[in-house]
Amino acid sequence: MGETLVHISEELAKYDCSVMLEDETASKISNHKLPTASLEKIGNECDLAIIVGGDGTLLNAARNLIDYNVPILGINLGRLGFLVDISPDEIGRRFEELFDGKYEVEHRIMLNMTVEHQDGRISKNDAFNDVVVHKWDVARMIETETFINGKFLNTMRADGLIVSTPTGSTAYALSGGGPILQPDLDALVLVPICPHTMSFRPIVIDGESKIELHVKDSTDKAQVTCDGQTNFSLVSGDKVIIERKSRVIRLIHPCKHDHYEILRAKLRWGENF
Repeated sequence: MGETLVHISEELAKYDCSVMLEDETASKISNHKLPTASLEKIGNECDLAIIVGGDGTLLNAARNLIDYNVPILGINLGRLGFLVDISPDEIGRRFEELFDGKYEVEHRIMLNMTVEHQDGRISKNDAFNDVVVHKWDVARMIETETFINGKFLNTMRADGLIVSTPTGSTAYALSGGGPILQPDLDALVLVPICPHTMSFRPIVIDGESKIELHVKDSTDKAQVTCDGQTNFSLVSGDKVIIERKSRVIRLIHPCKHDHYEILRAKLRWGENF
């Protein structure tokens, strides 16, 4: 990563750009000689946030930068790279296109998750991919009631439930049998995890919907996880409320960005195994 960051800073210097390196990243890299800044300062002062790593790195950055409205560009050092779509050997050419105004901007929705604990506590977090309510122990199911815009959907006994954005439809939701959504759709998908009743299938709903999950029967603790990176424990009586955030993430892509081409490449469609 260190070599890639140096390469990025050198390329940006050609365009008289000021560069700030995020504090935690800077602590892991020696001899970078770049000014450092908190994510808050980056969000307030930068015109562009460049994320170096895999999709998980970008998910974390998106949650931290969503309220600052700063656009995000991803450099892929990971494996799949659905969100970070520029490879290190393309940096020079892609930056030239970027500063020549040849790029595309994509808007993607995010989720806000609130837990109303039965003891009166409130927990909050955001999610770019998904919010997942799931069991804590391996061998037990949990029981939840689901409401959409105040209307009862069902009672479910299962290992859990995934509430996914279109971005997250190619992540955990896909592994659970959910559909792939076009990324710019204003929609959400609910995907059950190993439901006891096999008739409960994934369901796609409007992006403006308010989802409430009531934990009804959890002998042991359950938990809610945002993007697989942050989690909160749940007990019977807790409520999980999930809504779309008012702000969107702005992703910067190279010209002629093709989501379907990425799907073919990453999911290896059409290959002979």
